[in-house]
Amino acid sequence: MSKFLGGSAFAMARDIEAGYHLVTERTFKGMHRSETDQLRQELDRHLRDARGTQAPLDDMDAVKVRNRKIQRLNTALMVLRTYRQTNRR
Repeated sequence: MSKFLGGSAFAMARDIEAGYHLVTERTFKGMHRSETDQLRQELDRHLRDARGTQAPLDDMDAVKVRNRKIQRLNTALMVLRTYRQTNRR
């Protein structure tokens, strides 16, 4: 059975990006090293995609949405890295 919220690493990264899941160290508690590797890879891919899309500068709402997505993904990656450093399995 998958430990990912949403069923897969891709779905979990997409939901984190959209703001449906808040990430804490406890989120990764039951995951194995290979599962956290998959999630990190998907978070990196979503982050690259979010940075690659450019919102029109005169549309402030679109700029805010883009920046929020980038912030959520960066925060999730930072929490995941911290978790993996403190809990080396």
